[in-house]
Amino acid sequence: MEAIIFIGIQATGKSTFYKERFFRTHIRISMDMLNTRNKEQKFLDTCFSIQQPFIIDNTNPTRKDRINYIELAKQNKYKVVGYYFQSKIEDSIERNANRTGKENVPEIGIKGTYSKLELPSFEEGFDELYYVELNNGDFIVKNWEK
Repeated sequence: MEAIIFIGIQATGKSTFYKERFFRTHIRISMDMLNTRNKEQKFLDTCFSIQQPFIIDNTNPTRKDRINYIELAKQNKYKVVGYYFQSKIEDSIERNANRTGKENVPEIGIKGTYSKLELPSFEEGFDELYYVELNNGDFIVKNWEK
């Protein structure tokens, strides 16, 4: 089984990438939808109990944000894969400006997440890591360079 953790500031294409690449194979777990850690944990528990692949579609900017997901996945014998989304703050702010309603994040929120952003590493427990760049609406995925 596979647990995927997305890493990157808001408006870097994480949810769109999920829809394009994993919609048919992985359950999407997102605090944007669930709103509470309790609901999130229930979804995770269900995925583990039925051996369902899943994706954590949150910003996950710090090691501390990622460690719980990694440890739970490892305890349940999941392969843990990380996708780091290139985080150019000016591009994210521009894309975010085109969002409406709840999807539009206050600029201070994007800047706050950016200020906490820590690059992922294999030492955290990832089995695979990838770098994702959004280029003219296309996703370019590259193997992580150690």
